[in-house]
Amino acid sequence: MKASRFQALVIILKNIFITFWISVIVIYRAYRNAYSRRHCDQLLHWWSSKLLEFVNLSYEVFNPNGVRFEPNRRYVIMSNHSSLYDIPLTFMALPGSIRMLTKKELFEVPIWGRGMAAGEFISIDRNNRRQAFRDLQEARKKMESGIILWVAPEGTRSRTGKLGPFKKGGFMLALQTGATIVPVGIRGANEVLPAKTTDLHVGCHAEFHVGRPIDTSRYSKKQINELMEEVENQIRELAALPR
Repeated sequence: MKASRFQALVIILKNIFITFWISVIVIYRAYRNAYSRRHCDQLLHWWSSKLLEFVNLSYEVFNPNGVRFEPNRRYVIMSNHSSLYDIPLTFMALPGSIRMLTKKELFEVPIWGRGMAAGEFISIDRNNRRQAFRDLQEARKKMESGIILWVAPEGTRSRTGKLGPFKKGGFMLALQTGATIVPVGIRGANEVLPAKTTDLHVGCHAEFHVGRPIDTSRYSKKQINELMEEVENQIRELAALPR
Protein backbone atom coordinates (compact mmCIF):
# COMPACT_ATOMS: atom_id res chain seq x y z
CA MET A 1 0.00 0.00 0.00
CA LYS A 2 1.36 3.39 -0.98
CA ALA A 3 1.97 5.67 1.99
CA SER A 4 0.42 9.12 2.05
CA ARG A 5 2.76 12.09 1.82
CA PHE A 6 2.33 12.78 5.52
CA GLN A 7 2.91 9.14 6.45
CA ALA A 8 6.00 8.98 4.24
CA LEU A 9 7.36 12.19 5.83
CA VAL A 10 6.87 10.78 9.33
CA ILE A 11 8.66 7.54 8.37
CA ILE A 12 11.58 9.43 6.85
CA LEU A 13 11.94 11.62 9.93
CA LYS A 14 11.88 8.56 12.18
CA ASN A 15 14.58 6.91 10.06
CA ILE A 16 16.77 10.01 10.26
CA PHE A 17 16.31 10.32 14.01
CA ILE A 18 17.23 6.76 14.97
CA THR A 19 20.14 6.71 12.50
CA PHE A 20 21.42 9.94 14.05
CA TRP A 21 20.85 8.56 17.54
CA ILE A 22 22.81 5.34 17.18
CA SER A 23 25.58 7.22 15.34
CA VAL A 24 25.95 9.59 18.29
CA ILE A 25 26.01 6.67 20.74
CA VAL A 26 28.75 4.84 18.83
CA ILE A 27 30.80 8.01 18.33
CA TYR A 28 30.55 8.85 22.03
CA ARG A 29 31.55 5.36 23.16
CA ALA A 30 34.48 5.33 20.73
CA TYR A 31 35.58 8.75 21.99
CA ARG A 32 35.49 7.46 25.57
CA ASN A 33 37.39 4.32 24.53
CA ALA A 34 34.33 2.33 25.58
CA TYR A 35 33.43 0.95 22.17
CA SER A 36 32.21 -2.63 22.23
CA ARG A 37 31.63 -4.60 19.03
CA ARG A 38 28.94 -6.63 20.74
CA HIS A 39 27.12 -3.49 21.83
CA CYS A 40 27.38 -2.10 18.30
CA ASP A 41 25.90 -5.35 16.96
CA GLN A 42 22.96 -4.93 19.32
CA LEU A 43 22.45 -1.32 18.23
CA LEU A 44 22.50 -2.29 14.56
CA HIS A 45 19.98 -5.04 15.21
CA TRP A 46 17.70 -2.59 17.04
CA TRP A 47 18.12 0.04 14.30
CA SER A 48 17.30 -2.51 11.61
CA SER A 49 14.21 -3.78 13.42
CA LYS A 50 12.91 -0.21 13.72
CA LEU A 51 13.45 0.59 10.04
CA LEU A 52 11.46 -2.49 9.06
CA GLU A 53 8.82 -1.77 11.69
CA PHE A 54 8.27 1.80 10.44
CA VAL A 55 7.24 0.52 6.99
CA ASN A 56 5.62 -2.66 8.35
CA LEU A 57 7.92 -4.80 6.20
CA SER A 58 7.51 -8.48 7.01
CA TYR A 59 10.08 -11.00 5.85
CA GLU A 60 10.95 -14.67 5.72
CA VAL A 61 14.41 -16.21 5.82
CA PHE A 62 15.09 -19.29 3.69
CA ASN A 63 18.29 -21.09 4.64
CA PRO A 64 18.01 -24.63 3.23
CA ASN A 65 21.72 -25.32 3.66
CA GLY A 66 21.67 -24.35 7.33
CA VAL A 67 24.43 -21.78 6.84
CA ARG A 68 26.11 -20.71 10.08
CA PHE A 69 29.08 -18.45 10.68
CA GLU A 70 31.81 -20.39 12.45
CA PRO A 71 34.35 -18.66 14.72
CA ASN A 72 37.85 -18.04 13.35
CA ARG A 73 36.70 -18.22 9.74
CA ARG A 74 36.36 -15.34 7.30
CA TYR A 75 33.10 -14.67 5.48
CA VAL A 76 31.85 -12.32 2.79
CA ILE A 77 28.11 -12.00 2.24
CA MET A 78 27.23 -11.05 -1.33
CA SER A 79 23.71 -10.18 -2.41
CA ASN A 80 21.73 -8.36 -5.03
CA HIS A 81 21.17 -4.75 -3.98
CA SER A 82 18.12 -2.96 -5.35
CA SER A 83 16.69 -1.47 -2.16
CA LEU A 84 17.81 0.67 0.77
CA TYR A 85 16.09 -1.96 2.92
CA ASP A 86 18.48 -4.73 1.86
CA ILE A 87 20.87 -3.60 4.59
CA PRO A 88 18.54 -3.77 7.63
CA LEU A 89 17.11 -7.02 6.26
CA THR A 90 20.61 -8.53 6.22
CA PHE A 91 21.33 -7.40 9.78
CA MET A 92 18.05 -8.98 10.92
CA ALA A 93 18.24 -12.19 8.90
CA LEU A 94 21.81 -13.25 9.73
CA PRO A 95 23.74 -13.41 13.01
CA GLY A 96 27.22 -12.11 13.72
CA SER A 97 29.16 -8.84 13.49
CA ILE A 98 28.11 -7.85 9.99
CA ARG A 99 29.47 -4.63 8.53
CA MET A 100 29.22 -3.07 5.08
CA LEU A 101 31.96 -2.42 2.58
CA THR A 102 30.60 0.76 1.04
CA LYS A 103 31.56 3.80 -0.97
CA LYS A 104 33.56 6.48 0.81
CA GLU A 105 31.02 9.20 0.00
CA LEU A 106 28.70 7.85 2.70
CA PHE A 107 31.43 8.47 5.27
CA GLU A 108 31.33 12.17 4.38
CA VAL A 109 27.74 12.50 5.63
CA PRO A 110 27.84 14.49 8.91
CA ILE A 111 27.38 12.43 12.10
CA TRP A 112 26.28 9.30 10.22
CA GLY A 113 29.61 8.97 8.43
CA ARG A 114 31.56 9.30 11.67
CA GLY A 115 29.23 6.80 13.31
CA MET A 116 29.85 4.30 10.54
CA ALA A 117 33.61 4.70 10.85
CA ALA A 118 33.47 4.34 14.65
CA GLY A 119 31.23 1.27 14.24
CA GLU A 120 33.83 -0.51 12.05
CA PHE A 121 32.09 -0.07 8.72
CA ILE A 122 34.60 -0.02 5.90
CA SER A 123 34.90 2.56 3.13
CA ILE A 124 36.29 2.05 -0.32
CA ASP A 125 37.43 4.77 -2.71
CA ARG A 126 36.31 3.62 -6.13
CA ASN A 127 37.93 6.60 -7.85
CA ASN A 128 41.44 6.01 -6.50
CA ARG A 129 42.94 2.59 -7.19
CA ARG A 130 45.79 2.98 -4.71
CA GLN A 131 43.45 4.08 -1.94
CA ALA A 132 41.01 1.33 -2.88
CA PHE A 133 43.84 -1.18 -2.43
CA ARG A 134 44.59 0.23 1.04
CA ASP A 135 40.88 0.13 1.86
CA LEU A 136 40.72 -3.54 0.92
CA GLN A 137 43.70 -4.26 3.15
CA GLU A 138 41.89 -2.59 6.03
CA ALA A 139 38.85 -4.72 5.24
CA ARG A 140 41.04 -7.78 5.43
CA LYS A 141 42.21 -6.81 8.93
CA LYS A 142 38.62 -6.33 10.04
CA MET A 143 37.63 -9.73 8.70
CA GLU A 144 40.53 -11.40 10.45
CA SER A 145 39.31 -9.85 13.72
CA GLY A 146 35.85 -11.37 13.31
CA ILE A 147 33.93 -8.92 11.13
CA ILE A 148 31.60 -10.52 8.58
CA LEU A 149 31.70 -8.36 5.49
CA TRP A 150 28.59 -7.53 3.45
CA VAL A 151 29.37 -6.59 -0.14
CA ALA A 152 27.14 -5.62 -3.04
CA PRO A 153 29.07 -7.20 -5.92
CA GLU A 154 27.38 -4.79 -8.34
CA GLY A 155 29.21 -1.99 -6.55
CA THR A 156 26.08 0.09 -5.98
CA ARG A 157 22.32 -0.11 -5.67
CA SER A 158 20.56 -1.20 -8.86
CA ARG A 159 18.25 1.45 -10.27
CA THR A 160 16.29 -1.03 -12.37
CA GLY A 161 15.96 -4.02 -10.04
CA LYS A 162 18.00 -6.08 -12.48
CA LEU A 163 21.39 -7.51 -11.61
CA GLY A 164 24.15 -5.26 -12.88
CA PRO A 165 27.74 -6.14 -13.85
CA PHE A 166 29.85 -7.41 -10.94
CA LYS A 167 32.97 -5.59 -9.75
CA LYS A 168 36.09 -7.59 -8.91
CA GLY A 169 37.08 -5.84 -5.67
CA GLY A 170 35.04 -7.94 -3.26
CA PHE A 171 36.05 -11.14 -5.00
CA MET A 172 39.75 -10.26 -4.87
CA LEU A 173 39.39 -9.59 -1.16
CA ALA A 174 37.68 -12.93 -0.64
CA LEU A 175 40.44 -14.72 -2.56
CA GLN A 176 43.23 -12.91 -0.70
CA THR A 177 41.78 -13.81 2.68
CA GLY A 178 40.61 -17.32 1.80
CA ALA A 179 37.11 -16.26 2.81
CA THR A 180 33.91 -18.17 2.32
CA ILE A 181 31.40 -16.31 0.15
CA VAL A 182 27.76 -16.64 1.18
CA PRO A 183 25.49 -15.72 -1.76
CA VAL A 184 22.15 -14.18 -0.85
CA GLY A 185 19.11 -13.35 -2.95
CA ILE A 186 16.66 -10.72 -1.67
CA ARG A 187 13.17 -10.57 -3.11
CA GLY A 188 10.49 -7.96 -2.57
CA ALA A 189 12.46 -5.32 -0.66
CA ASN A 190 12.62 -3.02 -3.69
CA GLU A 191 8.82 -2.69 -3.59
CA VAL A 192 9.08 -0.56 -0.43
CA LEU A 193 10.77 2.27 -2.29
CA PRO A 194 10.96 1.61 -6.04
CA ALA A 195 14.04 3.00 -7.76
CA LYS A 196 13.81 6.46 -9.32
CA THR A 197 10.69 7.31 -7.29
CA THR A 198 9.79 8.84 -3.95
CA ASP A 199 6.81 6.51 -3.56
CA LEU A 200 7.09 4.80 -0.19
CA HIS A 201 5.00 1.66 0.35
CA VAL A 202 4.06 0.04 3.64
CA GLY A 203 2.97 -3.51 4.40
CA CYS A 204 5.26 -5.17 1.84
CA HIS A 205 6.75 -8.64 2.22
CA ALA A 206 10.35 -9.64 1.49
CA GLU A 207 12.16 -12.94 1.20
CA PHE A 208 15.78 -13.49 2.20
CA HIS A 209 17.26 -16.54 0.47
CA VAL A 210 20.63 -17.82 1.70
CA GLY A 211 22.56 -19.83 -0.84
CA ARG A 212 25.27 -22.46 -0.78
CA PRO A 213 28.56 -21.17 0.70
CA ILE A 214 31.51 -21.02 -1.69
CA ASP A 215 34.99 -21.77 -0.37
CA THR A 216 37.28 -19.43 -2.29
CA SER A 217 40.32 -21.54 -1.43
CA ARG A 218 39.20 -23.76 -4.31
CA TYR A 219 39.96 -20.92 -6.71
CA SER A 220 43.16 -19.20 -7.78
CA LYS A 221 43.34 -15.52 -8.72
CA LYS A 222 43.41 -16.60 -12.35
CA GLN A 223 40.00 -18.20 -11.81
CA ILE A 224 38.34 -15.07 -10.49
CA ASN A 225 35.97 -14.90 -13.46
CA GLU A 226 34.79 -18.44 -12.74
CA LEU A 227 34.23 -17.51 -9.11
CA MET A 228 32.27 -14.43 -10.10
CA GLU A 229 30.14 -16.47 -12.46
CA GLU A 230 29.33 -19.04 -9.78
CA VAL A 231 28.28 -16.34 -7.32
CA GLU A 232 26.25 -14.52 -9.96
CA ASN A 233 24.42 -17.69 -10.95
CA GLN A 234 23.47 -18.37 -7.35
CA ILE A 235 22.31 -14.82 -6.67
CA ARG A 236 20.21 -14.76 -9.83
CA GLU A 237 18.52 -17.99 -8.85
CA LEU A 238 18.05 -17.00 -5.21
CA ALA A 239 16.63 -13.59 -6.08
CA ALA A 240 14.59 -14.98 -9.02
CA LEU A 241 16.19 -12.53 -11.43
CA PRO A 242 16.25 -13.13 -15.20
CA ARG A 243 19.42 -13.04 -17.25
